[in-house]
Amino acid sequence: MKLEKLTPNLMVEDVQQTINYYHGVLAFEKIDTVPENGEDLVWARMKKGEVEIMFQEEDSLKSDIPEIRHEKIGGGTTLFIQMTGIQEYYDYLYSSADVVVQMKETFYGMKEFTIRDINGYYLTFAEPI
Repeated sequence: MKLEKLTPNLMVEDVQQTINYYHGVLAFEKIDTVPENGEDLVWARMKKGEVEIMFQEEDSLKSDIPEIRHEKIGGGTTLFIQMTGIQEYYDYLYSSADVVVQMKETFYGMKEFTIRDINGYYLTFAEPI
């Protein structure tokens, strides 16, 4: 057995609004949506570089996985994204994203910063020093 890929599926209130944020602010591209016609979206997959994230409308996801019916959107979830070109991306995002942890160097050899997206998820972007 071999695990090959991890793609988070994040619960969101409004899929289209999330697409607009991830495309307009974070420069991700939209790959797929359900339905495909783009109206009343319940799911989307977006990508930047090799990183993919899926977004699913709250009622739809809670219907698929009833066990999460009491969970809240965001819920303190953090995503750690390793990248190259972090200073350029930080400069790009600084005035348009909610940067909650400024750029810093860590004891484990990374240069990183953290943003909070419009759904309350935290994305830490990191590059080895």
